[in-house]
Amino acid sequence: MARIVMPLPDQDFDPTETAVPWRLLTRDGHEVLFATEKGGTPPAADRRLLDGSLGNLGAAAEPLAFYEEMTRSPAFERPLAWDAISGSDFDGLILPGGHAPGMKQYLGSPLLQEKVCAFWRTGRPVGAICHGVLVLARTRDPATGKSVLHGARTTCLPKYMERGAYLMTFWKLGRYYRTYRAYVEDEVRAALDDPKEHFDRGPLVVKKRGTETDDIGAFIVEDGRYVSARWPGDAYLFARRFAARL
Repeated sequence: MARIVMPLPDQDFDPTETAVPWRLLTRDGHEVLFATEKGGTPPAADRRLLDGSLGNLGAAAEPLAFYEEMTRSPAFERPLAWDAISGSDFDGLILPGGHAPGMKQYLGSPLLQEKVCAFWRTGRPVGAICHGVLVLARTRDPATGKSVLHGARTTCLPKYMERGAYLMTFWKLGRYYRTYRAYVEDEVRAALDDPKEHFDRGPLVVKKRGTETDDIGAFIVEDGRYVSARWPGDAYLFARRFAARL
């Protein structure tokens, strides 16, 4: 059994990108612990992704059921503090995404970046999905002054997906789908040694979300111990490939 830590903000994380890896990993007998900035109090997912108000952009039925189950788990009810994350205590690290304003607490935290850098140096499995890749892109290794992703291959939320969701909803939700002025893809590319060779945005046509039994709509990038994915539709494949590295 492996021990995996999953840092989260206090609110607004993506429920699918969190609950699907949690369910698949715990079902296989692994232990998944959560961590928030201060710890002790359970965090909350982006409510719009839970309540059905976004239609097809929201979480699907099975991930929603996983999320409800996850919120009742002792590890979720009593998360660690980010400051308690130690590379020597865990066998793997997963960085989920989310785009609502509460995610900025997590995406821009120097403390979390320090902890992520220390874990990255252990050489143990790391997984990041969607906006979670931004945490790695912004994490600088003090020894080089460069992002820990500098020499890695990766994907993240593609610009066309981020822009498309924004254009479909800005009339009602404003900048809800634009967490920052820069697109996620642009910032991640800028952190890489060779963006043309090391970044892969995946297919331009996404037919449907991947499921536990059908990966036709899913896409991930694997680079040694590191696994990255684009959006909630990749969560099942992402979780399985991460689990294989444990």
